Amino acid sequence: MRRRTLLKAFALSASTIALGFSVSVYAADTIKVGIMHSLSGTMAISETPLKDVALMTIDEINAKGGVLGKKLEPVVVDPASNWPLFAEKARQLLTQDKVAAVFGCWTSVSRKSVLPVFEELNGLLFYPVQYEGEEMSPNVFYTGAAPNQQAIPAVEYLMSEDGGEAKRFFLLGTDYVYPRTTNKILRAFLHSKGVQDKDIEEVYTPFGYSDYQTIVANIKKFSAGGKTAVVSTINGDSNVPFYKELANQGVKATDVPVVAFSVGEEELRGIDTKPLVGNLAAWNYFESVDNPTNQRFVADYRAYAKAHNLPNAGTVVTNDPMEATYVGIHMWAQAVEKAGTTDVDKVRAAMAGQTFKAPSGFTLTMDATNHHLHKPVMIGEIESNGQFNVVWQTDKPVRAQPWSPYIPGNDKKPDQPMKMASN
Repeated sequence: MRRRTLLKAFALSASTIALGFSVSVYAADTIKVGIMHSLSGTMAISETPLKDVALMTIDEINAKGGVLGKKLEPVVVDPASNWPLFAEKARQLLTQDKVAAVFGCWTSVSRKSVLPVFEELNGLLFYPVQYEGEEMSPNVFYTGAAPNQQAIPAVEYLMSEDGGEAKRFFLLGTDYVYPRTTNKILRAFLHSKGVQDKDIEEVYTPFGYSDYQTIVANIKKFSAGGKTAVVSTINGDSNVPFYKELANQGVKATDVPVVAFSVGEEELRGIDTKPLVGNLAAWNYFESVDNPTNQRFVADYRAYAKAHNLPNAGTVVTNDPMEATYVGIHMWAQAVEKAGTTDVDKVRAAMAGQTFKAPSGFTLTMDATNHHLHKPVMIGEIESNGQFNVVWQTDKPVRAQPWSPYIPGNDKKPDQPMKMASN
């Protein structure tokens, strides 16, 4: 009787598939991955494209046979620019959806929110955005830049002859951990170069801030004291009114250059960039980089946008965090293939030393100890068409320094993430 029951069950399953009801069978034969980005709220302007490029990358991997012979199945969640909600969504992805890895977050406050969840549940997060460093976790792979791969080289450039020989620095950021910690590092760096506190101004605004009239007026007043540059760590949709106000008050890059760490091609899409020509951004990739790998990446994303009817599909752009997302997903897939399993501990070990030919034109390497990518550094000038002309770059990838040498005591910090003791 037991044999007959099993045969009936098999026949029913086969007929269900024949009728097209194969969802449960298909789901069991997939590997779920989480996509966790703000698709609403103040950060949606920056994070939505990361969701889109993640889905494109998953399609690309699936078209080549998937991972371990299985298709990747994305599970997309929207924490809505709500930092505590990021933690809830992370727990949902790991405990309910049973994803093998999560690709997500933009702001450091969202990453800090989810970090205890990933460490408690031993999940894997791939974080694709530049950040302030001062952190390493066995459960996070950082595919964006550490300060020595973005912020420090950018300020060094501003102080150089090519960058205008700035003597005074207006540090303007959104009021949360990334800008404040980055500026703490930059202030210490500037001190090491002989810049005094009277020549450094720090101003912070809330997320979603839009009234920059007084701040821009203060930038103009501060710049009267000598060659001045603005270092912007403004995040999200506040970048649009800030740049518009610079144009309104006639602040030109030739007089007071602005270098941004969170403004890329996507943020410039909603702005008339003609008055902003010459202002700078420091990243590890720009869409304008001319090489065959990038040409294919950009063309693939444009084709994906058109095929999936993305908003403004005809004018989509790529940017640095999108490239970091693309690289991170491919590296994770390579590590899973190498490990022969999605087991977190085995995949973590297989990630060490993974390499990938990135759209930047460089072969990037995942550091074997600190979970950060070795990345090139590029500084680009805004052009009238909303793209960036690369005016300076390193000749090879730079190894990340998660613990900044400009913060006292960091020389005693470990160079590899330590596994947290279980309760």
